[in-house]
Parts: sequence; C-alpha cells; structure tokens
Amino acid sequence: MDIPFNKLTQKELLQQHLYPRINAGERTYIVTANPEIVMQTRVDAVYKKSVKSADYIIPDGAGVVVASKILGNPIEERVTGFDLMFKLLSYAEKHNLSCYFLGAKQEANERAVNRVRSQYPGIRIAGSHHGYFNADAEASVAELAAATKPDLIFVAMGFPRQENFIAAHKHLFEKGVFMGVGGVFDILAGEMKRAPQAWIKLNLEWLYRLIKQPFRWKRILKAFEFMFRVLIRK
Repeated sequence: MDIPFNKLTQKELLQQHLYPRINAGERTYIVTANPEIVMQTRVDAVYKKSVKSADYIIPDGAGVVVASKILGNPIEERVTGFDLMFKLLSYAEKHNLSCYFLGAKQEANERAVNRVRSQYPGIRIAGSHHGYFNADAEASVAELAAATKPDLIFVAMGFPRQENFIAAHKHLFEKGVFMGVGGVFDILAGEMKRAPQAWIKLNLEWLYRLIKQPFRWKRILKAFEFMFRVLIRK
C-alpha cells in the first residue's frame, strides 16, 4: 500500500494527538481511508496528493487492516470515521467547541444537525451547508464556513470530492479538525442505516451495504481488486 496509514488505536489517536491539537488550535486534516479510497489513489494523481497531504490517514476499513498484516506491516486496530466523529462530537460538547457540517442534501443536512443537537444538547453549531454546489462555488462555500471559525469541520460529500475539497481549502481556516465522513450525515438523517454491530464485528459491513444498496456493487468489486493486488504483491 502506497498510503502511509497511521497505526494508532482510536484511544491513542484521540488522547495523544487529536485532543492536544484541538486544544492548541492547530489545523488537522484526517482522511478515513478504506480499500476503495486506496484504489482511487492509484488512478487519480490529484486525489492521491489530497489524501497524502493529510496529517492522519486512519484505517477505516477491515480490508486495510487485513492487508497490513498480509504485507507484514500490521495495523493493530480499525478506526472508523463514524465512531471517531462521535468521539469528537462528545469532546466538543464537553469543551464548548463549535462544529461545522458541510455536505449531503439540504434536508438531510438539517436533519443531521438536529440529530446532533438532540444527542449533544450542549454542543455549539457554528454552521452548516449542503453539499450540492458546483466547483465554481467551492471557494465561496469554504470562505463562508471559515468565517464561522469552527473547531471541527465534518465534510460529507463522498470521496474523492470531500478530500479534494479539504486539501484545497483548509488553508482558509484559522484552526480546526477537518474530516471527510462520507455518508454519515445521511445515516444521522435517517436516510440510511449503519450495519448492525454484529455485522461490523464480523467485518461484514460491506456485505450489509451491498444488500441494502445493490448499486454499490462496482465499489465492492474495487475492494476485492484491492485484496487481489495485495495478495499478488505478497
């Protein structure tokens, strides 16, 4: 794998790295990478640059963890973006931090923000914006978000768009943790369901998604191609 994954556990990542950087007001860019993202970096040089510019690339995908062991450079723990986001939201509520939510359709975005408010009543919402805007509007959307001076910026626009957006515009912000979170807003809004914990523990989250969303089959094939390439390299 030509992507420098960090090997930290979720606890180590949060307590030894993210919380101190948040408290110090440092800009921090996190990529939550699964096999599909790794495969995309093979064919998209711009995207690869966006991913590799991150401060932390976390193994959000059981396939990444399995591949690391096959290649003799084992990663101890899968760290999902979904779980990491909620840990950060909890920390934000306890420490009076503000959050910005960028992505999804307008209605889904609003419902997601309301769900966060309900679950974390003490949290500060810096602002929000849907993700349905064209490339010409990216800079203005980023400037609007930056003007709110958020501590945490969650971008739910799917890959490669969310990582390219963060990499291109994070310099506009004085501070903040930036993280692409894919379809998490849709889950919060009730438009999608996350796989049950039993499926997640068995590393079958991909199968649950395929059953619920058959149109994802091409993305699942990419995950299998990823493992095939790992085995060949081994």
